[in-house]
Amino acid sequence: MKVVTAAEMRQIDQDTIEGIGIPGIVLMETAGSAIVRAIQQHYPRCRRIGIFVGKGNNGGDGIVIARQLAHAGRDVHLFLVSPPDSFTGEAAINLQIAKRLGLQIEETLTDTGTVPTTLASCELLVDAILGTGLRGSVRDRIATIITTINNLSIPILSVDLPSGLDADTGHPLGTCVQADRTITIGLPKRGVLVHPGAELAGKLEVVDIGFPEQVVDAQDIKVNWTTAQQVSQWLPQRSSSSHKGTYGRVLVVAGSTGMTGAAALASEAALRAGAGLVTLATPKHLNPILEGLLPEAMTLPLPETASGSLSTAATSAILEFAEKTQSVLAIGPGLSQHPDTAALVHQLVRENQKQELGIRLVVDADGLNALAQAPEIISLVDKAAVLTPHPGEMARLTNTPVSTLEKDRIRTAQQFASNSGVTLVFKGAPTVTGFPNADVWINSTGNPGMATGGMGDVLTGIIVGLMAQGISSEKAAALGVYIHGLAADRVAEALGMHGLLASDVLKAVPEAIASLIA
Repeated sequence: MKVVTAAEMRQIDQDTIEGIGIPGIVLMETAGSAIVRAIQQHYPRCRRIGIFVGKGNNGGDGIVIARQLAHAGRDVHLFLVSPPDSFTGEAAINLQIAKRLGLQIEETLTDTGTVPTTLASCELLVDAILGTGLRGSVRDRIATIITTINNLSIPILSVDLPSGLDADTGHPLGTCVQADRTITIGLPKRGVLVHPGAELAGKLEVVDIGFPEQVVDAQDIKVNWTTAQQVSQWLPQRSSSSHKGTYGRVLVVAGSTGMTGAAALASEAALRAGAGLVTLATPKHLNPILEGLLPEAMTLPLPETASGSLSTAATSAILEFAEKTQSVLAIGPGLSQHPDTAALVHQLVRENQKQELGIRLVVDADGLNALAQAPEIISLVDKAAVLTPHPGEMARLTNTPVSTLEKDRIRTAQQFASNSGVTLVFKGAPTVTGFPNADVWINSTGNPGMATGGMGDVLTGIIVGLMAQGISSEKAAALGVYIHGLAADRVAEALGMHGLLASDVLKAVPEAIASLIA
């Protein structure tokens, strides 16, 4: 699903009205109807509803909602946050209709935030005060009104986005509505998908109001929101005549003393994602341990440093194995930051490029830390590679403070992927995947229970396992992130988020994939 900026949404709206000829008042009526259906579905028992409307199109949507809810038998109170004579366009037309129909309208709230009796008795509040056209901080009287309704113990449903939220960045512009649910119109706005906007929006729902497909396509929108319908199309079908070789081979280069778990999680995750054969390349002293942990995977014991991590002496064996078996290579989980191990990563990248081996890579964890030590190596990374940094690793890769990177996660992922020519999975809330062609996918699955050790190792395994099955690096990355979060959501639904383990998510991966195929 496409994700828009405020400017892109305004252009789509304008082109639909002026280019296609669908009147704005028709779009407003359709939007209001869609939101009324959502209210009837989610709040069937709320009889007394207060609707706050501003003077623009967002307020016009709110007035349509008020009229249709009143027609459906709800006790509706309209609260105008701007003088009636300041309403313009379709909003002014709908306000006149509401007056002629005798809807209950209160034109003011006091600047002191005093709560009118009619408001205090409401069971649901609808926020249609400010839309995507907000410029500058919310101040003075409207700020007081927003603070007042936030302080009431009444559920709030926001129309399109919470009033006071920057539609592009997700940051509050001064005072902002804290919604329990947001019904966004036509297409999701960036600001309600990234934090803190995602939290301020509450539960998010997108309603279609009929923007023509050709009008949306004309905008060449680069940002997308992953949906089950979209990513399920990327999963390969399994033939009844297939065998383990059909689904590809993975070589996981991972593990060191004290970090065998990361190697095991990544290797098993590749199998759970559907790879046919998985081999774990690991320091030779860990081989007996990992053979016992991974009965379905093979192992490749390799030369190690004195501290128990892989050494540069393992370079040729790794490259020869990957080339001979045509394996996709995952490198990094539990690898350690030993200088000789970092040099191993550098050599693997250099030789893959120098010898034109074309080995596809997924680089995570200490593999990324090794790249950060030698920034010139990043330009040598195979262009079919996937890098999967969390914010700290991304800061080291780019020599940029985490706070700067987190200000705009979408832009961070998009710029790095475009400039480097590799696929970037910028892990976090939400995880954002950037493609080399500047397309971006914002993930829609996952939960706070995933904030625990080992989750990244599972994700690495899922992505490399999908790549082994012939899925492009870009699609495998975005699909892998979605499956990873979906598996965690299914576990959280059954067990809760507290104490959710990476191994729990690992076991739920096949079920998550099956739900996409069904």
